[in-house]
Amino acid sequence: MRSEASGVGTQNEESSSSDDSRAGEALLANLLANTTELLSFYDSDFRLTHYAARLKRLYGGAVVPGAAIWEIYPSFLDTRCRDEFLRVFQGGSAASIDLPRSSGEAPRSVFVFGTADGVGIIESREQGERSAAQEQEHMILLHQATHDVLTGLQNRRRFGERLQQALAAIGGSQPKAALLQIDLDDFKAVNDTLGHGAGDTLLQLAAGRIRDALEDGDSAYRYAGDEFAVIQLGKEQPAEAERLATSLVNAFKDPFVINGIPVFVGSSIGIAFGPEHGTDGEQLMKAADIALYAAKTDGRGCARTFNRSMLLLLEQRENLRRSLRTALERGELYLDYQPLIRPPSSVIGFEALLRWRHPEIGIIPPGVFIPIAEADGLMDEIGRWVLEQACRQALAWPSALTVAVNLSPAQFLSGSLTDTVAQIIDAVGIRAERLELEITETVLLEKTIDNIDTLNTLNVLGIRISLDDFGTYYSSLSYLKNFPFDTLKIDQYFIADLETDLKSQTIVRSIISLAHGLGISVTAEGVETSAQARWLIKENCDYLQGNFMGRPLGSEATGDFIRRSPPKGLEAMEESNRAR
Repeated sequence: MRSEASGVGTQNEESSSSDDSRAGEALLANLLANTTELLSFYDSDFRLTHYAARLKRLYGGAVVPGAAIWEIYPSFLDTRCRDEFLRVFQGGSAASIDLPRSSGEAPRSVFVFGTADGVGIIESREQGERSAAQEQEHMILLHQATHDVLTGLQNRRRFGERLQQALAAIGGSQPKAALLQIDLDDFKAVNDTLGHGAGDTLLQLAAGRIRDALEDGDSAYRYAGDEFAVIQLGKEQPAEAERLATSLVNAFKDPFVINGIPVFVGSSIGIAFGPEHGTDGEQLMKAADIALYAAKTDGRGCARTFNRSMLLLLEQRENLRRSLRTALERGELYLDYQPLIRPPSSVIGFEALLRWRHPEIGIIPPGVFIPIAEADGLMDEIGRWVLEQACRQALAWPSALTVAVNLSPAQFLSGSLTDTVAQIIDAVGIRAERLELEITETVLLEKTIDNIDTLNTLNVLGIRISLDDFGTYYSSLSYLKNFPFDTLKIDQYFIADLETDLKSQTIVRSIISLAHGLGISVTAEGVETSAQARWLIKENCDYLQGNFMGRPLGSEATGDFIRRSPPKGLEAMEESNRAR
């Protein structure tokens, strides 16, 4: 569920988990070499994975990696011992088990505790009370088995055990249990830019802020990667869980300082209650996970409490995902084309806009299905189809007209984008200069050097490159310095209130001046009124695009649009719009 809904299981989390694993292995090796305890660890198949040197000296040849637990402890085949052992193995709390003994044999017992991958066993052969040193070592071993090496919070195994215990305890006067799933926002960016060492430091600092927000009845866990959880017991709900969630969200608004660098990483939180949203651990975790996904979808840095409508929305999204995989072969995807106008009224080309007509739902907005296609690795295939269709359509237009095609950031990840574009141009037979590829600034945030090289190669082929939605993401003058864009497209956010907002006017005027100073053309998107068009023309904006200039058209309608006698100025356009 988590990997589908909120992206967990990304490369940086796997790297973090790998680093934790190596650190844990080093600690464990040192412990096993020096402990006086008869300590051993077993995996989910009951096979020996690690053991103390003292255990090997005592049992000899029976102690080898991969040995079955009953080869070392035959008593676990005894019904009483086996049942108690399996209870712990299946997630129950740690237990001390007295082993059967023959007449005259010294008493023996084993302390069995759960680990992340199986169980650990500490055998005791001493009679009478354990020494203080032995007891301390025993507690250290138990702590290391149940706590995360990096953050010191309780670990995933302990989380599962405690969650089951919490749900089992609900009833009568006991208030319902609350589960808060916490995921760090933009943690991957820290690993990618500052390194995994900084990522580890961030996880430790984040755990500290979570710990500081807890009160009596709250317990925190590091679940995996940059995922944390809090179990809240004995409190009035939902008020207390919502209070804690608000406290945690606010705690993450202040920057983390790592090696003198302020780092901003927020938290998104999903809340679920037992038994209302789940009577066992798996059900409750799924509900909290769905709520966490809703928090991420709603903009991150917030908390959401599970409700049934979230599940319905997620199911609808999964249905769309399945449908999208066959939409292309079923002919459900198609292209519309929106005119690009050089003032006052010359058509210079069209932008290809991807559409999806679902056979049952109808038209699905691109903002809904394109993120799904990107997440599911479908954009390479869909993007290739869009590019080929748009180029073939352009052949039906006069040879002076261009076609603009949007590129998804996901298309850059394949490493074969330039080959794909070159192959399509050759196969269709269109001149490269008639094709304009539009990218957003997010392309330049990921693997910047590789992507800049890709764009330069496309530019060498003669293809025009446009920077779309300029001003709305992470606008950086370094982009304009490092790559010679042919066009900047001013986002419609700045055009919408251009008639009345002085700040928007100043920003748009500055972008036009900057672009022209660099030899770059400017297109204004979202031109909806004659007043906007007049203002932009006065400020020497090169191209206009929007419903006032021309609405998106089907492929056949583009021919009619081109063949019509072009209106002689804005007055004719206004008259045409009034007649629609």
